[in-house]
Amino acid sequence: MKRRSLLQAGTVVLTLGAGQLARGASILAVRLWPAPDYTRVTIESDTALSAAPQLVENPPRLAVDIEGIDLNPALKELVAKVRPDDPTIAGIRVGQNAPGRVRLVIDLKQAIRPQVFTLTPIAAYQHRLVFDLYPTQVVDPLEALIAQRLQAKSAPGLPSAPVVPASPATPIDALGELIARQSQKPSTPAAAPTLPTLPAPPEPVVAAAPGSAKKDATDRLIIIALDPGHGGEDPGAIGPGGTREKDVVLRLAHRLRDRINQTSLNGSPMRAYLTRDADYFVPLHVRVQKARHVQADLMISIHADAFYTPRPQGASVFALSQDGASSTAARWMAAKENKADQIGGLNIKAKDAQIKQVFHDMLTTAQIKDSLKLGSAMLGEMGRVGKLHKGQVEQAGFAVLKAPDIPSVLVEAAFISNPDEEAKLNSDDYQDQLANALMRGIAGYFSKNPPLARNRSL
Repeated sequence: MKRRSLLQAGTVVLTLGAGQLARGASILAVRLWPAPDYTRVTIESDTALSAAPQLVENPPRLAVDIEGIDLNPALKELVAKVRPDDPTIAGIRVGQNAPGRVRLVIDLKQAIRPQVFTLTPIAAYQHRLVFDLYPTQVVDPLEALIAQRLQAKSAPGLPSAPVVPASPATPIDALGELIARQSQKPSTPAAAPTLPTLPAPPEPVVAAAPGSAKKDATDRLIIIALDPGHGGEDPGAIGPGGTREKDVVLRLAHRLRDRINQTSLNGSPMRAYLTRDADYFVPLHVRVQKARHVQADLMISIHADAFYTPRPQGASVFALSQDGASSTAARWMAAKENKADQIGGLNIKAKDAQIKQVFHDMLTTAQIKDSLKLGSAMLGEMGRVGKLHKGQVEQAGFAVLKAPDIPSVLVEAAFISNPDEEAKLNSDDYQDQLANALMRGIAGYFSKNPPLARNRSL
């Protein structure tokens, strides 16, 4: 009996000790990630924190009591991190509510659905307290793409864009003028990430393929989903010189977007849709959902490879596999890329039946077959501007390629872990060459595999 009393007393002491440790938590970093889809606020500490959020409607604000910390300069930095163009947050206030408790008040510009959750240590991060603020009213991305097209059609005096005929006889050469013009455009250094501004691109020329009647030309949007890997809390691989994968692949995606938006395929204008257009995190299943929502004809996920030694080099292209990875390296690469959700910070409790459905949809043989064709076309063009790591498309279980109805490939543009290739990825000239090669690959694929009819003709 005496021993049991001592054990119970010890339990009380341990519990009190844990609470005292929490009150001594150190704030390691505070981060703010504004994005059109949602805004994320992250507080990183050396000890797990707990929070009690309360949503107030008038005026709209989110009040959060954070237990286990005292007000300090690091927390006050959040106030200065709010940008005027943040679509969700108008301002942040912090104050000491009680000993060991800080109250954080986030003033809002619009109604939101907040998610507040914690993340355990992983990779370079310690404990994270995360606030994801989702607007209750969002712009439909497919409607936005169509609206851009209608605006372009109604704007007089815009320059014409090249046409990519859907004829196997001339799959590539029609892009020559566009690629030359893009390569000659003055390049500017990469600026700090900003929220996307998408002016209407030039109206493409409506023209038929050689030998076909003009009445056969359509005005149906061909949508290419571009998926710059990583972002926000997830930097991706980091090169020996400090280059972050998430930055270089976003720059490459922007270049490819510009080329796609200025191209027409047999009278049908092309439009690029980016799963992220700035520096913020998008979960893997959401990337797939976004591509499916806009009814994309293709999905291209863009990455920059890394290995634990600096020797490997060259570009690679991957497609999905139903029967296991095509090589040990492909399996390793898929496992590494699929960890993005853990590093970027996915709210596991928010997973629902819709998310499960995306990953359990039956993957069709036709999707994989078309993905291999697309990958081969792109790999062949990339081989003209740089070294290839593998001469054929590899396959593995990449989560981001699991759209059952969209041909999808993952492009590893180069090994960012190789110092020479890291320097290339930071070169505007090489980025232009890569974007041109990827554009030629898309054109080459469509020249032999015309896009299927979709219900979005204008």
